[in-house]
Amino acid sequence: GSEMCIRDSMAIAFHKNYNSPSQIVKLLQDRGLIIEDITSAIKDLINIGYYRFSAYLYPFLATPKDAQIFKPQSKFETALSLYHFDQSLRSMVFNEIAGIEVAIRSALANIVAKETGNKFWMTDASTYRNQDRFLKTMAVIDKELNGSREEFIEHFKYKYSNPYPPAWMLVEILPMGVLNHIYNNMADNALRKKIAAHFSLTAPVFSSWLTIIILTRNVCCHHARVWNKENAIPPVEPRRMTVPWITSAPTTRRFYFNLCIIKYFLDRISGKNDFTHRLQNLLTTYPMVDNRAMGFPQQWRNEPLWRD
Repeated sequence: GSEMCIRDSMAIAFHKNYNSPSQIVKLLQDRGLIIEDITSAIKDLINIGYYRFSAYLYPFLATPKDAQIFKPQSKFETALSLYHFDQSLRSMVFNEIAGIEVAIRSALANIVAKETGNKFWMTDASTYRNQDRFLKTMAVIDKELNGSREEFIEHFKYKYSNPYPPAWMLVEILPMGVLNHIYNNMADNALRKKIAAHFSLTAPVFSSWLTIIILTRNVCCHHARVWNKENAIPPVEPRRMTVPWITSAPTTRRFYFNLCIIKYFLDRISGKNDFTHRLQNLLTTYPMVDNRAMGFPQQWRNEPLWRD
């Protein structure tokens, strides 16, 4: 985020030295971590980087965590499995989000064009309530258009005299975050409702879940941890649902709720999908992963959303 970080008045200069992978392996052993294959552990640390990998060691530290001592019987290999689980979960989620994004882009461009009869609605000031936010959106649109090497954009610029392409072209080159701003800034509330209703949602829930989809996608893009990710902004919980959803979630801040949102969109878009099975298989492949820490309720497979 762009928030300024307030520096602690006791702040000190960064003083940690670089340690080679073999020094780190020795250090971890001194702290009580069991490492069965030293050579392969060194290789893993070279490939992953200790800083990234340390996040997966964190759950194995005894309390207080700052003492940096591992709980008895903690193994390097278990942390490595957690790392591989997280990698698999991330790529599975990322692939699904790609399809969801395409459907959302299409719904946004086409529903508004059809309802308003204006194919250039996206760059039309009268579409929006807040003109300052509209100008910011236009700045992004200009930047994306000028930088785009997409053939369909180049073709449009060459062939037509209009300053901007129609919405269904623009929607393909704009980042999802910008599309979320566009959606939230629409002056016509009935239009926002209509887009949300396409996915059987209310406008506030659609907007909130779109934000979660975008943030989850960004986490996946940066190869950051997803398994124990907390949502900084809790997603809105729908009050009444007309289609299968969950009866309750222990918390909306954990990744389980994000997975529910992804499954919900997949059901709306493609109907038949094997997301439940693939998720179940992944959890079965990595039994050391505590899915309660991810916010899964015990009987999650009995929820209407996850039933086959």
